[in-house]
Amino acid sequence: MGPLQGVRIIELAGIGPGPFCGMLLADLGAEVTVVDRKGGALPFNAQPKFDLTRRGKRSIAIDLKTPDAAEVVLRLVEQSDGLIEGFRPGVMERLGLGPQTCLARNPQLVYGRLTGWGQTGPLAQSAGHDINYVALSGLLYHGGHRDSAPAVPPTVVGDIGGGAMFLAVGLLSGILRARSTGQGQVIDTAITDSCALMSTLVQGLRAQRLWTDRRQANALDGGAHWYDCYQCSDGE
Repeated sequence: MGPLQGVRIIELAGIGPGPFCGMLLADLGAEVTVVDRKGGALPFNAQPKFDLTRRGKRSIAIDLKTPDAAEVVLRLVEQSDGLIEGFRPGVMERLGLGPQTCLARNPQLVYGRLTGWGQTGPLAQSAGHDINYVALSGLLYHGGHRDSAPAVPPTVVGDIGGGAMFLAVGLLSGILRARSTGQGQVIDTAITDSCALMSTLVQGLRAQRLWTDRRQANALDGGAHWYDCYQCSDGE
């Protein structure tokens, strides 16, 4: 049960923001089917039963490199509202599952793409992680003490904030439009772009000269006594 009951999503198995986005939609009642890699393993040798992003989902295992695999996925596409994929640019096209192919089978499909750097550009085919995307967006600089390197944030700023959340909003917006117009579309989410957008408040303050590019010199980066971390009376 939930507000997305009746919405069908295909999620191409991956790690990080794609599965988290699928989990959010499943939590809201969507029917999410994960297309797993046959024989694939989780990162860090994690056990599947502890992968909380799989909650509320069903799955099928397919070797996407076999001749008939694309047709199996396309049959799922015909019955779905949205698709989530987080491969490097060009991978889905080589598998026979690119946006043009999928939208030809289901014109109302909302095709969600998620990358770190975007589909084009000098870094498009480069590997990357949360910290890289957050760094190039400029967000990483603002965390930490003034006399040290920027603090390393947990992988929630880029992967979750800039990736999963923005993709979820894009998918839901596309599905709303598809239901009123019958026309699907591609939602292209680049984590670096989204992280840059997340700094909108800071950029507005900078434009007014109310924010300086020096850590711990601003009201919301530890520069104010009421916005910092302190040891408590219990020593923690």
